[in-house]
Amino acid sequence: MSKKKGIENTSPKFEGAVFFVKDVEKSKNFYSNLLGQKITMDFGVNVAFEGKLAIWEEEYALNIIFSEKAKEIKVGGNNSEIYFESSNLEELNNKLKNEGVEIMHPIVEAPWGQRSFRVYDPDNHIVEFGEPMSTVIIRLHQQGMSPEEINKKSFMPIEIVKDVIKNIKM
Repeated sequence: MSKKKGIENTSPKFEGAVFFVKDVEKSKNFYSNLLGQKITMDFGVNVAFEGKLAIWEEEYALNIIFSEKAKEIKVGGNNSEIYFESSNLEELNNKLKNEGVEIMHPIVEAPWGQRSFRVYDPDNHIVEFGEPMSTVIIRLHQQGMSPEEINKKSFMPIEIVKDVIKNIKM
């Protein structure tokens, strides 16, 4: 924590994201069994995973937060997403399809070269899976692009591009 003239920095520190869910067990299965996320705490109506994602049973959460106004509150609406990285997009995409998970869109490549796809979790929250940028750099290099071309396309600093290329196991 930085200090300025004897005063501690009071900026908030991000500690995690919470999704409100209709069925905790169904969502817990999605995140822990399908996506392999490790549960760090399970209180029944709320569950925390490594990586600072949590799920709360919707009715419980709304009653805690809004008390008497809970029934007036609407949740959901395609207005946020969480992001995971995977070097094995095709395998993960196929696994989720085979499990009946609703795929929002197939694997696509963004203008900066990163490939990704998105799905809906059991409560229609958006979950994105993208390649790590090191994987993008390696793929673009294997396609014959120079470090300078990769830098220009991916926006990754040239030092990082060169370092990733240097460390490719031949």
